[in-house]
Amino acid sequence: MPMSVREACPKCRSPQFQKTGHIHNGKQNYHCQDCGRQFAVDATNRVIVDEQRILVERLLCEKISLHGICRAIGVSIRRLRDFVVARFAAVPEPLHGQPIAASCAVLIGCLEVEADELWSFVQKKANPYWVWIVMDKQTRQIITFHVGDRSQDSAQQLWASIPAVYREQATFYTD
Repeated sequence: MPMSVREACPKCRSPQFQKTGHIHNGKQNYHCQDCGRQFAVDATNRVIVDEQRILVERLLCEKISLHGICRAIGVSIRRLRDFVVARFAAVPEPLHGQPIAASCAVLIGCLEVEADELWSFVQKKANPYWVWIVMDKQTRQIITFHVGDRSQDSAQQLWASIPAVYREQATFYTD
């Protein structure tokens, strides 16, 4: 089977490109002299098909690593990451946790909430960010979260985002 060489850059359609070595799987890499894009010969677009999407979602719930899912499904880590990011972007903002369905008398005694925070940094430790999480203790459902600093203003924003039924009736536990 003869190998076909691209006739133009896939981005700007310019015929002005040159060879620039090989990519990780051995395919010839090219560099467009007009727009600067790098591309490979006969690049295949390996999208995640619907059957694989269902399987990926099930594997993610099983806490299998992303690289393990890539090996099992046969897609690149980049495609999988893009799929996961798109799924998280589809989550409604803000998250509205619904308390368990029960009568009001039982509900008052049942609602228990855990609140915690963790911190990380962006590029260097001088840029800390705090993630505040509020979770239903019984169902382990994330009720709400807030990303910001560790100030009273951030705590008040977190409190305001908690549904009223939890603020009024739940017992809160923190460390």
